[in-house]
Parts: sequence; structure tokens; C-alpha cells
Amino acid sequence: MRAWGRLALIVALLAVHLPLHGLWRLFRRHSPWPRLFLGRVAWACGIDVRVVGQPLAADVLYVANHLSWLDILVIAGATGSRFVAKGEVQDWPVIGWLAGLNDTVFVMRAERGRVHEQAGRLREALAEHMPVTLFPEGGTGLGGCVGPFRASLLEALLPPLPGVMLQPIALDYGAHARAIAWPDENDTATEAMRLLSMPGRRTAVLRCLVPIDPAGMPDRKLLSSAARAELCAALGESAPLAV
Repeated sequence: MRAWGRLALIVALLAVHLPLHGLWRLFRRHSPWPRLFLGRVAWACGIDVRVVGQPLAADVLYVANHLSWLDILVIAGATGSRFVAKGEVQDWPVIGWLAGLNDTVFVMRAERGRVHEQAGRLREALAEHMPVTLFPEGGTGLGGCVGPFRASLLEALLPPLPGVMLQPIALDYGAHARAIAWPDENDTATEAMRLLSMPGRRTAVLRCLVPIDPAGMPDRKLLSSAARAELCAALGESAPLAV
């Protein structure tokens, strides 16, 4: 009953925000409604968000640890960011459509032979000056821990784009991290219902860390290692090498 009640609230939020988003798009204005919608959906899912530090507002690639689909709601609501997602998400019912409304950058991450092309797509998105978020673990972290980073898409920052920074964002659910982390055995629908059914409220702390200038680290593996080291330090973890 709790899950269905929250789903009903999310549908109501969509019914309010979607026409307003369409109106802003009709007049070719930047729409604030995806950010507001996703932030309010996070609240409807039982998540309260606290931001520590200052997220850059534009010309930035955020890299964040990844535990759950809730992460997208939390980060988008706090920053207005677009996201990098695997290409198959585009074909998911409802979710793919909503991701498109938020100008998601879709890449086929499994196709390693096309890394340069995929990084080029991300680079084009960054050139539009809006913040973009990448989850470089390539999946959700194990038990709430930060997994190894895949450095390939950080090629989008090289050679450096004028004024574009790399900012690590540490997403911390505190004592609830392991409960929120997405188990590998759960499909999307099962995991959505599991989290929507959880009683009570939880706080997600978004720690916006010191931005990294790609011009000072002209190598994607160095960029990846530096960003992961900041995240692990903020979350009190060790930082093995990126892959």
C-alpha cells in the first residue's frame, strides 16, 4: 500500500509538471520543470536531500558514486543536471521517455570499440554549458561502497573544453546505504517497488567536492583516479586504482 500510494503521488506530480515543461519548451525557454519534478519525486520516495558544498551551475561534468536509481532524483533535484545513461534505457517504457525529457545523453557503454564516438557525444553535451552527471562505476556500487571507475568516457574532457571542470559529488545515504544499494538480482520493477515500500524517511547528503581542472591532468586515467580519490576520502573509503 505504501508503494502504491507513493506511485500515485508521483503520477500526480507528473500531471502537474509535464504541461508546464511543454509550455516552457513551446516558447523555447529553458525549462526548470524537470529539475523540480525529479526533486519532488525524491521527496515522494521518502528521501530528504542535504547539499554540502557548492555544485557548479554550468560548464561541469559531475562524477558521482552510484547506489540506486534514487541517485538520479537526488542529484537532478539539487543541481538540474542531465545524465549519461546506457543506451538501452532509452527503450524502457515510461523511464526512457522521462529520461529523454531531461535531455539524457545515451551511450552504448558495452561497445568498447566505439568509446571515442560515445565520448564525443558527451563532449557535445558539455559544450551546451549545462551540467552533466556521469556514474563512472558503470553500475551500482557493491553494498554502498565506491566501485572501480571506468575512465573511458572521461576522454570527453580531453583536450580540455574552455572553462569546463570535473566536479566529484559524493552521495552519502549514511547508515541506510546498504539498504538502498541496488541488489544485482533485482530487475528495475522489483527494485522500484522495494524502495517505494520502505517505511520512514531517509536523508541523502550530497557532498559537492573541490572541482578538478582537466587542463592540469591531461590524461583520462589521471582524471579518473583524482576524482575517485576525492570521493573515497569524502566517504571514508580507500581508493584502489581505476580501470
